[in-house]
Amino acid sequence: GGNVGVKTVLLTGFEPFNNATLNPSKEVVEKTNHRSIVAKEVLPVVFSKAAKRLIELIEEVKPEVVIALGQAEGRPQINLERVAINYMQGQIADNEGVFALSGEITKDAPAAYFSTLPLELISQSLTAVKIPVAISLSAGSFLCNHIFYSMQHHLHGKGAHSGFIHLPLISEQSNEFPNLATIELEMM
Repeated sequence: GGNVGVKTVLLTGFEPFNNATLNPSKEVVEKTNHRSIVAKEVLPVVFSKAAKRLIELIEEVKPEVVIALGQAEGRPQINLERVAINYMQGQIADNEGVFALSGEITKDAPAAYFSTLPLELISQSLTAVKIPVAISLSAGSFLCNHIFYSMQHHLHGKGAHSGFIHLPLISEQSNEFPNLATIELEMM
């Protein structure tokens, strides 16, 4: 676009899952407004639908940057995920009660993809304003990694920057997740 430095961004989060009432990624998506965000959506926590919907959105809006957010209860800081793996494991059911069969996400595809977001730059920027952040090597094997891998596979070689960021719990979730670290929603 004509605005130097401002890229079009697609921002996604997830609905609450596993009987929780909130998901910080949903709250952040709903409350974040910036002129660069051309589309934002809260994805269903459903293996058969989430990645499919994310790829439909990418095709519809053709963003230059895709940032997918998810909840990582127990992690004390914002986690910038570096690696998406071609593997899923259904330790808990999705919101339609389905346990994913353990195995590859995409047949005959690479074992892993790296995030194409500038993770070091993001990390330095957040640290500079005292927001707790870490670069993480694993987005797990549930839906967060599932959409991260599917997105990276879809966008590979297409020039968009894309990646996944895990968010800690927010303080409003303390009663459901006692003794786990939280960060204020406003900060996120």
